[in-house]
Amino acid sequence: MKIHVGNHGVIVLALMMMMMVMLVANGETLGTREIGVGVILDMDSHVGKSIRISILMAIEYIYTNHSTTIIVPHFRDSKYDNVEASSAAIDLLKNTQVMAIIGPQKSSQADFVLDIAQRSKVPVISPATNPDLSPIRNPYFIRIAQASSTQAQPIASLVKSFGWREVVFVYEDTDFGRGHIPYLSDAMVNISTQVKYRTLLSPSSSDEKILQELYNLKTMQTRVFVVHMLPDLASRFFKKADEAGMMAQGYAWIITDVLTGLLHQLDPDAIDSMQGVLGVKPYIPPSNQLTNFEKRWKRRFHKEYPDDIDRVELDMFGIWSYDYAVGLAIALKSIDQIKLSTTFKRPRKASTDLAAIGTSEMGPTLLPMIRDIRLKGSISGDFQVVDGQLQTLAYQIVNMIGKGENPIGFWSSRNGISNRLSHNQGLSYTTNKDDLGTIIWPGDSPQIPKGWDIATGGDNILKVGVPAKGGFVEFIQTSIDPKTQVVNATGFCIDVFKAVIEFLPYDVPYKFIAYENPNGEPPDYNDLVYQIFLEKFDMVVGDVTILSNRSNYVEFTLPYSESGVSMLVPAKIDSKNFWIFMRPLEMKLWITIGGFFIYTGFVVWVLEHRVNQEFRGPPHQQFGMIFWFSFSTLVFAHREKMMSNLSRFVVIVWIFVVLVLTSSYTASLASMLTVQKLQPTLTNISQLKESGDYVGCQDGSFVADMLIKDMGFNGDKLKKYANVQEYANALSNGTTKNGVSAIVDEVPYLKTLQAKSCNKYVMVGTTYKTAGFGFAFPKGSPLVAEFSSAILKVIEGQIRNISDRWIKDKADCPGKNENVEPFDKLTLESFKGLFFVAGLSSTCALVIFLFTFLYENKEMLVSDDSIRHKVSAIIQNFDKKKDIMPSTTETVDDSNEYIEENMMNGPPMSPAISVYHQDEGAFSPASPSVQPINEPMYLS
Repeated sequence: MKIHVGNHGVIVLALMMMMMVMLVANGETLGTREIGVGVILDMDSHVGKSIRISILMAIEYIYTNHSTTIIVPHFRDSKYDNVEASSAAIDLLKNTQVMAIIGPQKSSQADFVLDIAQRSKVPVISPATNPDLSPIRNPYFIRIAQASSTQAQPIASLVKSFGWREVVFVYEDTDFGRGHIPYLSDAMVNISTQVKYRTLLSPSSSDEKILQELYNLKTMQTRVFVVHMLPDLASRFFKKADEAGMMAQGYAWIITDVLTGLLHQLDPDAIDSMQGVLGVKPYIPPSNQLTNFEKRWKRRFHKEYPDDIDRVELDMFGIWSYDYAVGLAIALKSIDQIKLSTTFKRPRKASTDLAAIGTSEMGPTLLPMIRDIRLKGSISGDFQVVDGQLQTLAYQIVNMIGKGENPIGFWSSRNGISNRLSHNQGLSYTTNKDDLGTIIWPGDSPQIPKGWDIATGGDNILKVGVPAKGGFVEFIQTSIDPKTQVVNATGFCIDVFKAVIEFLPYDVPYKFIAYENPNGEPPDYNDLVYQIFLEKFDMVVGDVTILSNRSNYVEFTLPYSESGVSMLVPAKIDSKNFWIFMRPLEMKLWITIGGFFIYTGFVVWVLEHRVNQEFRGPPHQQFGMIFWFSFSTLVFAHREKMMSNLSRFVVIVWIFVVLVLTSSYTASLASMLTVQKLQPTLTNISQLKESGDYVGCQDGSFVADMLIKDMGFNGDKLKKYANVQEYANALSNGTTKNGVSAIVDEVPYLKTLQAKSCNKYVMVGTTYKTAGFGFAFPKGSPLVAEFSSAILKVIEGQIRNISDRWIKDKADCPGKNENVEPFDKLTLESFKGLFFVAGLSSTCALVIFLFTFLYENKEMLVSDDSIRHKVSAIIQNFDKKKDIMPSTTETVDDSNEYIEENMMNGPPMSPAISVYHQDEGAFSPASPSVQPINEPMYLS
């Protein structure tokens, strides 16, 4: 049997194979059986050598344990070529009739071999990492390594933990390199990180080509790179990256799992160039069993390849191959001797060698047994192949320091990033960078790279345009140093800009460039913003309002100031108003209150008219009683005694309503007379437009166009001013040719004028919404998102201090009145619920009374009289006094009072006295001379 192993270890391998042949020859005696397995590897590569040694050691381990199943390996060298790998597969299937093929190790070779094996129904067991080779789509494919797509989440979590918003992918132009990128791109999208650029390098690229591409990457702003390469290309790439100055402070590099797991294959110079690089790789837990195996593996490796002087390290592919070979041998023990067949079904006539291979009779039986293998306590920990795919529970994160790697943390699908693995299911998924160990970044720096740098210009400095103006100095003021010609800027907007710069996740060197109109007039802000479109500025900072028409050619950040356009007018003393007592309530509320007074009085009169003498009498007296009773409750001066429970209910509710109304009125009037001293001369913009008065606005602002185009103001009535003092002078002069009645501008400017003028002015009317001040950038600039995020942090923290420094502290007015806002009258809307309750209670009482009254007079309703007579009879009956039976105590008291009153005035003269006979239960006429004084009497 000829074994293709190159020129290394031929004698040792031949002796071992002779022992195998002897075992096979005595198989019937010993009860053993052999299964041929093909192994296709790149025998000159370190990974190929590692896998080969591991497979041989696994077979020896099985034989040491007296296994009855003998795996006979048939090695073939693919020689880094897809065609050679395919030829080796055809040879193994046609001539050797192997039951399975281990390898090839490269994805492109495995793709060729898999097509051939699929036809022959022979399982292919490969460490190929390309996710396009899927065990789900290819049932005869078993992957004993991690698909490169599974590391997309660990890398994305690492990027997210440091807050990097943009990355660059650098990968080799092979199936291995290209297959991983779509999955990694999707993972970046899920964390809102943008892939700014992709660099594709061929393994055969010259050093000059690599260096040229690196210089191209250096001119970009992104400083985070994800590298997906094999060791050969990676060695040259990182040497050139160091030469290009890209392994310095501020850069961040992340390498993928295969390169991280094979770092020992890189030459020492490449390792020195990779200081500070982060890497991820599948985690294999350390153990005594693994340590012992590694020692034996190294001895075997040096014995098999004595001339190999490279760094010899057991890699993850060798570990997985050993565990799978052991698991394969264990699985083969369960194959029934009767079902074991090593033959292929072949067609009688075949036109090609590929067609002459036929199909394996054992393949379909073997496949389900080797697609799911689980080994407890193996050298890789708990080795599991499920549905043809090796399972990995966690990834390890390492940092390149010195001559090797330093573990700094882990990633798992359950817990995310952590400093140590935990099987506690209660932990939540996190991406906190603080859970990682100490990291030394490129440039031997402990400072986390911000992931971005300004690299658009030759001097790498951000050109910041600012308006050259000196009017509203509280917001922005510029000056030029006569010696250095350096532009200095101060003000509220500049302080916000500087605070935002501090919060950015990268360093931004900048310089201010002043912009002014050639004719010396205040700069037009539309023209200022347009300079970005003309590429004269990289951004614009100032009191620039975010407007839709400006957004057509620039992009704005989130606003950082108050928004809106309002009107400022002079305040006047208004405490001597003749009708000031009417001002606490609006007219609608006055009318509603009056209506409810009349309605409540009417309801009480209806309820009491038939039973209460005080609500009877001539029509004019009864009409006056309606008004008197309800209005007397306003000052709680009513003395009429309620006889009806319904009227008592109505009065109780109405007294509560009156109490609330009087209390609110009293509080409002007192506030108006004692606190509110200043009142506006105008109340809204519509009133200003109708009066035809002059209106002031800021020169160069969009407000002038807003007043003319959107609000219909006459352009001749607009006056433009450049600073706060001009605003104050114009308002002091009033609506004359030298002054204005009101200033219309954005809220921040108006508040500045209020503060500087000791609150002599009030802001009135509707505030028309605008977006506020923002920073302007070119369309599509990535700085917009970064600045917007930083603005939010400034607003949450420092904005109050910055505002107080430039605006609030200017209002140095001892004894100033802070309550100068226009007085808000009490409105009907505030008391709708109260009036609803009052109206509902009165109406319900009235309805109950009417139903009761009509029920008592139902004989009239069902009579044969005409409707007119019925209505007349009901009205007459309503007007009659209703006799009621008072309680004994009240009757005695009322009778004694009546008798005492008549005894003081002489004997009773009126015959119209009715005596209530308690035993008869009715009133009847009686003579005063015979009426006992202790009998109750009522006036009819």
